[in-house]
Amino acid sequence: MKKIYYEAGSKIRFLREEKHYTREHLAELADISPKFLYEVENGQKGFSADTLYRLAEALDTNSDYILFGKYRGKIYDEAQRILNLFEEPKKRNCYRNN
Repeated sequence: MKKIYYEAGSKIRFLREEKHYTREHLAELADISPKFLYEVENGQKGFSADTLYRLAEALDTNSDYILFGKYRGKIYDEAQRILNLFEEPKKRNCYRNN
């Protein structure tokens, strides 16, 4: 199986375990079988865009994170830029107090 499926499956398993979901529970939320989820998590099977979307929704993430390991896109980049604006004054104040 292709490397991308193995890496995506590893991220799905990591997120599932982080949420303390059983494989059966996540499979039910994503409307797939537990056996298929096992095969996805272990990189043995590929998956459709629809399955990727349902898994991402069930895990409260997005497909970019599952496929690439990070959030990407204009909306995320803009949100990150705005968050950084709030972090900068905190860092400057930290240096002034020392």
